Amino acid sequence: MVRSFKPHAFTNVFEALSTEYLQGKEEVLRLSVIALLVGGHILVEDLPGLGKTTVALALAGVTGLSFGRVQCTSDLLPSDITGLSIFNREAGNFSFQPGPIFNNIVLLDEINRAMPRTQSAMLEAMEERRVTIEGVTHPLPDPFMVFATQNPSDQSGTFLLPESQLDRFLICTGIGYPSESLEREIIAGGGIRERMAGMVPLVTSAEIMAAKSAVQTVFLSEKVLSYIHNLVLTTRAHNLILTGLSTRAAINLAQAAKAAAFLAGRDYVAPDDVKDIAVAVCAHRLGMRSEMTAIDRGGVIRTIIAGIALPLV
Repeated sequence: MVRSFKPHAFTNVFEALSTEYLQGKEEVLRLSVIALLVGGHILVEDLPGLGKTTVALALAGVTGLSFGRVQCTSDLLPSDITGLSIFNREAGNFSFQPGPIFNNIVLLDEINRAMPRTQSAMLEAMEERRVTIEGVTHPLPDPFMVFATQNPSDQSGTFLLPESQLDRFLICTGIGYPSESLEREIIAGGGIRERMAGMVPLVTSAEIMAAKSAVQTVFLSEKVLSYIHNLVLTTRAHNLILTGLSTRAAINLAQAAKAAAFLAGRDYVAPDDVKDIAVAVCAHRLGMRSEMTAIDRGGVIRTIIAGIALPLV
């Protein structure tokens, strides 16, 4: 049963990050931990300067996982992410030099500033947890999570992420501006990067792996499964949507709901777990009709959810 595991370890993660370092960012922190627990990836889209990079740094610091960062630019090459083979003159052979992708948490900062060719280099890593370089396959560490950030697409120097790349992200979310009172406190306190350098891990790698295993045992009833399936089918028949949710999206929604239930201290998925996580998991996967591209995808998902009766569990 899930309750045999000590979920308080992740409660401590939330408390430390939300009260000491990242006030007002509770939701993006919760979504980041959900992605970590199910082996998924997260894409955070918002304006520069709102703390996207800081969230990734804090998550790595409090979990003690290895961290790699890639600052995406238009001249970034795939080998800058995956690594490359370098000829060793003394040994007379080539030796592989791993890139930053070979870390537990990989920050792809401003991913939509990289050229599409470089963005596509991440597909195998994100989906298969491995990279193939010069015919040799190299496995990635476990756990492995890509924490990507992107600026709004209307900013100069950005490239739209292809649908196949977006679909690899379990969660897509934003941060938003802090409240006025909180922002005044942040301004008065200054930056937190120096304090973050002294962060002490609150969970071990063994606890993280145990939590990942426990999440898979969370019970998903037939009624909740039907609720997820109805949501998926409704998106495929919606008049504003050209391409509805895929089977992969349905699987991801179920997995994320399990992790949300686990973090709430339950060993079963409640319909509200699905409802609360649906926008973050589903909205970025919708293919809108060309004349409806400016419509808020999150709003469409919320409207669909409002029209489906919650099952009694």
